[in-house]
Formats: sequence, structure tokens, C-alpha cells
Amino acid sequence: MGELALFTQQIASLLMAGLPLVQCLEALQEQTEDPVFRIVIRDVRAEISQGNSFSTAVKRFPHSFNTLFTSMVEAGEASGGLAEILMKVAGYFESTVKLNKKVKSAMTYPIAVICLSFALVNVLLIFVIPVFAAMFKDFGAKLPAPTQFLIDLSDFMIAYWWAVGLAGYAGYWGLNKFVATPNGRRTKDNFLVKAPIFGNLVHKIALSRFCRTYATLIRSGVPILRTLEIVSSASGKCQIEDACTQIAKHVSQGGQVSEVLAANEFFPPMMKHMVKAGESTGNVDGMMNKIADFYDVECEATVGALTSLIEPLLIVFLGVIVGGIVMAMFLPIFQLGAVAGGV
Repeated sequence: MGELALFTQQIASLLMAGLPLVQCLEALQEQTEDPVFRIVIRDVRAEISQGNSFSTAVKRFPHSFNTLFTSMVEAGEASGGLAEILMKVAGYFESTVKLNKKVKSAMTYPIAVICLSFALVNVLLIFVIPVFAAMFKDFGAKLPAPTQFLIDLSDFMIAYWWAVGLAGYAGYWGLNKFVATPNGRRTKDNFLVKAPIFGNLVHKIALSRFCRTYATLIRSGVPILRTLEIVSSASGKCQIEDACTQIAKHVSQGGQVSEVLAANEFFPPMMKHMVKAGESTGNVDGMMNKIADFYDVECEATVGALTSLIEPLLIVFLGVIVGGIVMAMFLPIFQLGAVAGGV
């Protein structure tokens, strides 16, 4: 997404400056750092040089140019305002990339801490606890339950570390296979939206993406049914896809978007009322953009709040895990007199 966002911004700026499309692509091919994307731009330029349209050329590379981009290029070619429409797409991509970066930045710290704690626990179980176990074995007395549990767990990890690794990989593989199925994907999406702590953020991001994509496409002149099809494929959420299908069916029968949103619990009341107001004034795309801006601000605030909340939670998590292990291993030493005496 980042590479495509930069490409869209640059080609829109060059087209606005009056440069021919082929010359724009040639300039971008020379300055693009990604070697794979540079080859894609070269092939797109070659297609256009042979007489094909820009939209036809980019459709040949779906992994580099998503459905939203190709549809907007089609709309720009049909209306004769390719540069203006690409500038709108560039703004959309910029907002999306900005939000994704903030979310990823907020998630990097907790993921890194969790991975580090997992590695630390394994180091303690495999290398440190056996040293204590050998020392406690000479006591010849019954060890406290927490200490004995850790020693047994350590023995298991040393003997069957490969089985634990295989089980973890099998679980990961099986989960991916399940999520790839329609029911699995729906289960995953429902869980993510309702998940504690992060569910509210996932929900707001989905709403922001829905509104921003819809507004950008409608404002660029893409037909509403085609817009809903693109929004559905770009959403990445089953709830949005279901809603787009319902909206398309309802609109084709003469209904309004707000009527479907009002009957769908996934969309909050504020959004339903704003869309209805946009329909009454003939400015649905403008209202959708305002909703997207609102949820972008909400997402930033939620990310900031989560960052503040996660740090103390992680400290407590590490304290309980690592502190619990240390206390369990030193517990016999604290009771050394009783253990050594067999009391």
C-alpha cells in the first residue's frame, strides 16, 4: 500500500503539471526504489506505448494495483479527468497508510514484549531451572508444589521441545486453514470486532475505510453498484461485505443507503443519521468523508489510549510470569531449614 500510495501521488502531480502519461511513467520508473515495482511500471509503460489504455495496462498487475486504483483509473479515463481523480485516490491512500502506520506502531511494542517474554521463559525452563533442579535433588525432601511443577515442566520442555514446536506449527497451520474458509473468516472477523481492548479500534477502522472508500469512488463518478462492489472487496471484513450486498440489492430496487444502515447493528446510530442527512441534501459523498474524518480522529485517540493502557498491563504481565518463576525456584531456599531437615 505504501508504494502504491507514493506512486499515485507522484503520477497525479506529474499529470497535473501537464506531462504525458508515458513520460510520467518513465520518470517514475527511474526513481522507484522497489525493483519489483520498477519492472511493473516498465511493463505498464510498454503496454500504453503499444496503444492500450492505462486501465487495461494496470489490470494486468492485480498484485501491484488494487481494485480501487484500477476502477478509479477507468473512471478518470471515461470522464477525461484522470489527473484530478488520481489526486483524490492519492489522498485516500495517504489517509489509509497514515492510519495503518499508527496502528502498527502502537502494536509493535506489545508484540515485541510478548515475544521477548516467551523467549525468556523458554531460556529459564531449558537452561536455568535444571541447575536449580539438580541442587534441590540433593535435599532429599518434598519440594513445594510450584517448584515441582516448574521442574516437571522444564523436564518436559527439554525432552519434548520438538513436539512442542510441531504442535505450535500444526496449530498455526490449522488456524490459517480454518480462517481461509468462509465460516472461519466470518468467525475471525466477528471475534476481532468484539475482542476486548482491541475490538473497538478494529470496528472504527472498518467504518472509516468503508466511508472513505465509498466517498472517494462516488465523488469520482463511479456508479453506485460498482462502488459497492469495490468497497466490499476493499473492506476485508465480512460485516461490510454483507452490508454492501444488502445495500446494492436495496438501491437497485429504488431504496436508499441509510435505510440499510439503519437496520444493520454493525453501523452506529450517528453514522446512520449523518448518511440520511447527506441523502436529503444530495451530498452523501461529502457526509461520508466527514464520517471517515471523525473515525480517523477516533482511531488516533483510541490508539493513544491503548498505548497508555498496554504499557502497565505488560509490566504486570511480565512481573507475574517472570516473578512467579523466580519466586517458585527460590521458595525451597527460603524454606531451606525445613526442607533440609525433612520437616
